[in-house]
Amino acid sequence: MFAGYDFDVIQRSLPYLFRDGMTFTVTLTLIAMSGGIVFGTLLAMMRLSSFTPLSALSGGYVNLMRSVPLVLVIFWFFFLVPYIGAWAIGANEPIRVGAFWSAAITFTMFEAAYYCEIMRAGIQSIPRGQVWSGYALGLDYWQTMGHIVLPQAFRNMVPVLLTQTIILFQDTSLVYVISATDFLGAASKIANRDYRLVEMYTFVAVVYFIISYALSQVVRRLQDRIAVIR
Repeated sequence: MFAGYDFDVIQRSLPYLFRDGMTFTVTLTLIAMSGGIVFGTLLAMMRLSSFTPLSALSGGYVNLMRSVPLVLVIFWFFFLVPYIGAWAIGANEPIRVGAFWSAAITFTMFEAAYYCEIMRAGIQSIPRGQVWSGYALGLDYWQTMGHIVLPQAFRNMVPVLLTQTIILFQDTSLVYVISATDFLGAASKIANRDYRLVEMYTFVAVVYFIISYALSQVVRRLQDRIAVIR
């Protein structure tokens, strides 16, 4: 079965795959996760606000991002943002954003819509009596959210947030469309250079499976621990 399978090409490529490719993938995942959770939480609070224009604006943003394919958003930002940035600052030439920062901005804004819905569900899971108790203590809306509601919501939503992060980790492979050298992109370059597509793509699939499966087990353990706490 493995008579023509070249394991040596994988061994030779490991430094490049993990030093350049996986570093890009993990860095992009961490940036998009951190930024997405921060902006997603703000969007969730806006959606739950009683101020209708604010709620409608955040709702429109979330619905737009969740209705558009991610690969299309990547193209938008990579090709349009340099021109939009040049127009905004009055420059004659498109500003240079680069593949990495285009991907980071794209994934942060895209994932914020999904993290928003997760955080909104977490906030709504907190009994309203705790919110009214915060108001009774003299706290305003933002103080009540920051000191009472959000800490509990984050604890409840940690497994779901991590599950979304696993999906984000897998979705980062889409940056190959802008020729970024993520883990899949690095493997693709080696595969095309050495004509070893089966070996490289099989290896990439195995690595993604191992990492995603290991993280999913962590999520399951967290779910069990949170269930015990409750």
